[in-house]
This record gives sequence, C-alpha cells and structure tokens, in this order.
Amino acid sequence: MSVSPSVPGLSTRSSAPSAPAGPPTQAELLEFVRRTAADAELIASLPLDPEGRTWVRLEGPGGSEAWLIGWPPGTGTGWHDHAESVGAFLTASGELKENSLVARLPTDGWQTLELTEGIDRERRLPAGEGRAFGRHHVHEVLNESTEEHAVSVHAYHPPLPRIRRYSRSGRVLRLEQVERPEDWQ
Repeated sequence: MSVSPSVPGLSTRSSAPSAPAGPPTQAELLEFVRRTAADAELIASLPLDPEGRTWVRLEGPGGSEAWLIGWPPGTGTGWHDHAESVGAFLTASGELKENSLVARLPTDGWQTLELTEGIDRERRLPAGEGRAFGRHHVHEVLNESTEEHAVSVHAYHPPLPRIRRYSRSGRVLRLEQVERPEDWQ
C-alpha cells in the first residue's frame, strides 16, 4: 500500500466555495466530490502506484474530511462502514464497483450477523458517477479492471471517527477490526 501524504499543492487544495452554515449535507458532499473530480489537473497530479492504493487528503467543505484515492487494477477496500459519518464519493477516472447492504445494521454490541436475502446492492460507477450515503452505510468499493487505474474523490462529515472493517462469507458478516484516524493518517 502506498501513501502520498505530502504531494505539493494537494494537501490544502479545495474546490469548495465558502463554507455553508452548519455541517454539510449528503447532497453538498456529493456536489463537492463532483466539482473536485472535474478538476483534471488535480486528478492527474495524484501519483499512481501499480501495487497499492494511493491517497491524498483534501480540504472538504464545512470541516469535512476529503480524500483523492488512486485504485490500481484489481484493488478494493473490503467490507467496511464509516460509523457516524455521512459521505459521498465519485469516480473521476476509470470505473469502480460498489457492493452495499441496504439494511441498517446494529451499530455496536455484535460480532457476527446473518444477513437476510434481498439486502445486497451492486452499483457500477464509471467516470463522472458517484453517490452519497448516510451513517453506518456498509459497503465495499472495487476496481475490477485488470488493466486500468481508477481515481475517485471521497468526502465525509463529521471527519471519520472510526472505520469498522468486516469479513463476509455468504450471508455471514463478521466484525473484524475497528480502525481509528491515527491508523490511516
């Protein structure tokens, strides 16, 4: 895995207008990632690594956390959620696939859940396509291409307090790990 935390001109760059009053909504986060992904110079400046994902933190609207992420062919996040944060992401180049669960899961106090039929969703997100999501949204994001990198823009509010990582075998979802910001920054 490659991390690019200090690429000149990226760590403080923002394409957001002045901050709105109050925390940003899912729609405002989606609009931010859409505008940011349209910045061809910014997208082209992300260093891409053939072995692992690369990322740079961006300044998001209204105190949100934002990231520019490069996805080599065949990479993905694994199943996870963003805890209490709402968010949005958009593919800037290439294509990503999102697998998600449409059921709201309990937030704490469990290690293993058996999922019911009909809660799985799949979305293909080519360049220019994205989505917003609410709190406790469980998903995985994948670059299934065997040849092409993908680049995406993500924004979360409040800034990520934790990420819960899951393993999945058939209908069984198991909580494996809880990460805090110091684990990925």
